Amino acid sequence: MKLIVQDIEKAFGEKKVLQKACASFESGKIYGLLGRNGAGKTTLFRMIYDDLEKDSGEVLLEEEGRSKSLEHKDVGMVFSQPVLPNFLTGYEFIRFFSDVHGGIKGESIEDGFQRFGFDDGDMNRLIIGYSHGMKSKLHLMCMAIAKPKIILLDEPLTSLDVVIAAEMKKMLLELKEDRILIISTHILQLAKDLCDEIVLLKDGKLQELTNLTKDNPDYEEEVIRALTEEEDV
Repeated sequence: MKLIVQDIEKAFGEKKVLQKACASFESGKIYGLLGRNGAGKTTLFRMIYDDLEKDSGEVLLEEEGRSKSLEHKDVGMVFSQPVLPNFLTGYEFIRFFSDVHGGIKGESIEDGFQRFGFDDGDMNRLIIGYSHGMKSKLHLMCMAIAKPKIILLDEPLTSLDVVIAAEMKKMLLELKEDRILIISTHILQLAKDLCDEIVLLKDGKLQELTNLTKDNPDYEEEVIRALTEEEDV
């Protein structure tokens, strides 16, 4: 399975954010989407998620050698600030979400909360009282239930403490099997720890760093060089 971004263009007034951006992403891998502030990472995610209209280009899903337009049901997105119903408890929300998506297969809701590192009393607390990290884990729990083919994560570990960040990394590694995960991040160590491949968003275009391996001692320097070098180099 492949996600294909083909000649995507997007402008806001005079500012061209994406200019014929092209890339492909394979299942079973975690991709790191890196770019400087304002490069358009969230804009690209929103267009893949079909939350923002493209000026031109298309996003395709290729399965068994056949390509088709990506459908909204095939994509899940974890926003940097998770949007959740604060008036529900964690248990009520996950029960509702599970019912909508056909139930949790192979485990109870209580087991799911335990697997995702929630304390015993957390699932019966109102979501409004959850920390940022707990809300992020709850959103990831939704991804595990819905099982979208593509999961987009926009700065997923920003402002999390080290314990929850470690838990989130473990969950993401578990989720990548038979799926495509793309993580937008500015944390190079996270990209090195988690990501199988790096894709840069620079000057409105996507560039795949296929030759960069995690055991490269100059990993961070290579990424920084690629992000800062002149476009015609």
